Amino acid sequence: MRAYGRNILIVVLAVGALAACSRNKEPKLLNIVSSTQGPDEFAILPNKPLQAPESFTALPTPTPGGTNRVDVTPNQDAIAALGGNPAAVARGISPGDAGLISHASRYGYTPGIRQQLAAEDLKFRRRKDGRLLERMFNVNVYFRAYRRMSLNKYAELERFRRLGVRTPAAPPREQ
Repeated sequence: MRAYGRNILIVVLAVGALAACSRNKEPKLLNIVSSTQGPDEFAILPNKPLQAPESFTALPTPTPGGTNRVDVTPNQDAIAALGGNPAAVARGISPGDAGLISHASRYGYTPGIRQQLAAEDLKFRRRKDGRLLERMFNVNVYFRAYRRMSLNKYAELERFRRLGVRTPAAPPREQ
């Protein structure tokens, strides 16, 4: 009977180890969990104020699933706040921006670069997803995974100062 219990324990541990090794899921290098049970205050977007139409008989017919005049439109609101024309967003690239886009792409560009970078990043994150126990216990491995890609801000500041570059926003040198 003792051997039977030990065999069950070994099988359970083996299944748990295999489940933790599964690479089909999206790797999570940085595990952030909310410590509160309340709502996320940043997920709540207030609607625009209600407006009464000039004529209730001239209202358009409702479109289920369509937009509403009080729906939040952050992109258009930001464009209007900066003095732009929010209606130009729907038209695509404006003639005034065509010169900027042609100058920015003067050395060429890679079509589909976002998809390529997303695939490369997923491959990198799967390779750096942590060890078995780190995955089982949701340990953050983000900073260790990206350590070689991080920039030492103090070393860069000193390098710029040695080159004579003015750094007015940086703290002064220690005396």
